[in-house]
Amino acid sequence: MDNLNIDQQIKANIEVWLDGNYDEATKTSIRQLIAQGDEKELTDAFYKNLEFGTGGLRGIMGAGSNRVNKYTLGAATQGFSNYLNNLYSNIPIKVAVSCDSRNNSALFASVVAGVFSANNIKVYFFESMRPTPELSFAIRHLGCQGGVMLTASHNPKEYNGYKAYGADGGQLVFPHDEAVMQEVAKVQSIDDILFDHVNENIEIIGTDIDRLYMEAIKKVSVSKDAIARQKDLKIVYSPLHGTGSQLVPPALKHFGFENVIPVEAQMIPDGNFPTVIYPNPEEAEAMSMALTKGKDTDADIIMATDPDADRVGIAIKNKDGQFILLNGNQALCLLTNYVLSSRQKAGKLNNTQYIMKTIVTSYMIDKIAASKSVDCYNVLTGFKYIGEVMTELEGKKTFLLGGEESYGYLIGDHARDKDAVVACCMFAEMAAWYKDQGKSMYDALIALYEEYGFYKEKLISITKKGKEGSEEIRAMMDNFRNNTPTTLGNNRVIQLKDYKSGISTDILTGKTEKINLPSSNVLQFYTEDGSIISARPSGTEPKIKFYCSVRTTLKDAASFESTEAELDQKLEGMLNDLGVGNE
Repeated sequence: MDNLNIDQQIKANIEVWLDGNYDEATKTSIRQLIAQGDEKELTDAFYKNLEFGTGGLRGIMGAGSNRVNKYTLGAATQGFSNYLNNLYSNIPIKVAVSCDSRNNSALFASVVAGVFSANNIKVYFFESMRPTPELSFAIRHLGCQGGVMLTASHNPKEYNGYKAYGADGGQLVFPHDEAVMQEVAKVQSIDDILFDHVNENIEIIGTDIDRLYMEAIKKVSVSKDAIARQKDLKIVYSPLHGTGSQLVPPALKHFGFENVIPVEAQMIPDGNFPTVIYPNPEEAEAMSMALTKGKDTDADIIMATDPDADRVGIAIKNKDGQFILLNGNQALCLLTNYVLSSRQKAGKLNNTQYIMKTIVTSYMIDKIAASKSVDCYNVLTGFKYIGEVMTELEGKKTFLLGGEESYGYLIGDHARDKDAVVACCMFAEMAAWYKDQGKSMYDALIALYEEYGFYKEKLISITKKGKEGSEEIRAMMDNFRNNTPTTLGNNRVIQLKDYKSGISTDILTGKTEKINLPSSNVLQFYTEDGSIISARPSGTEPKIKFYCSVRTTLKDAASFESTEAELDQKLEGMLNDLGVGNE
């Protein structure tokens, strides 16, 4: 290894793995990289330890301290176990563990369950793959102190991950996430990890929780009569080879829908995701087979969920009868309006209820909520922050729905994470509600633009992999902080919000105000015409994301296409001015 041009600390870390009590297959794979002189891969795999981000641990599978494998997950679970045993020293501790359809997820889940059990923690272990939201529900229902979901959500097949949950069923937030990582850092050797299963501490669960979860999500249904009249609504559905196949079709049936049309080739769980390039319903390519099935069957609505069924993409027909994909902002605006309007019509809306969204999600949602006299809370990006506020307000106010632009939605308080199962049911219910009135979801969307203003958003996501990529992203954020743009899209920048420093600055006057949210590496640039660009490094992927939002008035439905073209041009101009328009 002496001939390798890599950092000495990285070499020392590699030596620990080669000399330590790791299995021979792991050591062999490391030796092969050394023999090949693959300095980049060795650097990326060993230059740091996997860290908790907005969604827990997530990374590429393989050997190394910065890779997802039985040892890094074992260390995380040992640290989590130590944290739980310290925090709940006077009561028996229980956790729930589940996994998605990814390669190695079942194996990793077994490792995690084993480490918990060896630390004298009772484990409710799902018999097979289940959606992430059902794990959140199970933690709450079973009175657990924590839980783990083995998933990398919508990432490519090379990835896997570990979502850690607290007693409220939400992903760990400050200070608990940092406290767990401090405990993980204390695990200096794999010899400190208790890998041996204690079978009497593990209880298998499955269909019993499925039934209870189904009953819980059905409680959010408002328009049962419309569903009964539109029970033959044609719903095309794909789980993209993931866990949604377990619960979405039966949940839709439980709501009363009798004509669910599956995309058969994608109903088969498969961690290689053979029919898609990227198992993410945010991507048009991932929705292509569902769109074809929808056209062939003349469907009313098309839906596809990601591998752990916490995100859903939908397609609806436009005025010409052609299917169009809705982005997360459009879908959430429609969902918000439907939930509030249908409850208002049914006499089930009052001033003790509230909704939530993230700071990078469409501000049309705030206007819809205000028109119904419902509070709308804005939180940092990451659904764990929505779950955190839900727990803070539990027993004080009633949560109706929450969501984020990245296709994650929750309706009802049965869980503390985004839930594509209940979202699929409510999108289908919305489609039935409008069809029962002789309208379409597209008609409803245009009507929202006419009433509240035409909001248009665009997301630019730039991938920067490995150690070098992390440094590039850091440099980009530093540059934006030190060289704040004066104009974007021919409009003056009048306000800068820096969520890392917690300071909002009026550019024109220099006046500053404190931002009452936790510190986060996010910047927001506001222009004088109400446009916003947000810059945010991802907490779960090697990416930096730019969220651009513009708005104007929509005179009438006939002006939709020309107005949209104007907004698209404005979006491009703002992103180009920021230097990321061509990425």
